[in-house]
Amino acid sequence: MKTLNQKNKQIEKPSLEYYLNLQYPVTLYPDPEGGYVAQIKDLPGCLTQGETLEETVANINEARELWIETAYEAGDDIPKPSNDDSYSGKLLVRMPKSLHRRLAETAESEGVSLNQYIVSLLSAAV
Repeated sequence: MKTLNQKNKQIEKPSLEYYLNLQYPVTLYPDPEGGYVAQIKDLPGCLTQGETLEETVANINEARELWIETAYEAGDDIPKPSNDDSYSGKLLVRMPKSLHRRLAETAESEGVSLNQYIVSLLSAAV
């Protein structure tokens, strides 16, 4: 798609596929009434919920795609994903074996990875 800039020169707008391939940070937290809520803060109004973490992640991916497709077709600006290069997203945590076991068992019963489960707990605490 081509758009006009201030000097009436045509410039190339990135393709829809470009925007769909951008990686946006997702915030997940438990819903007080049950299940989980997911939000992409970079895309205003892009949020969803689900009964399990797996369902919620699938729902937010679908919501992201629909948000981007709608904005693209309307010619609206699509924000780039925010990032903060000073944080890697990795954290090493030492914990008692009994806590590790309880977390792993609960994650398994929820049908999610231990990392996903811990992230959801941390998100709820923040």
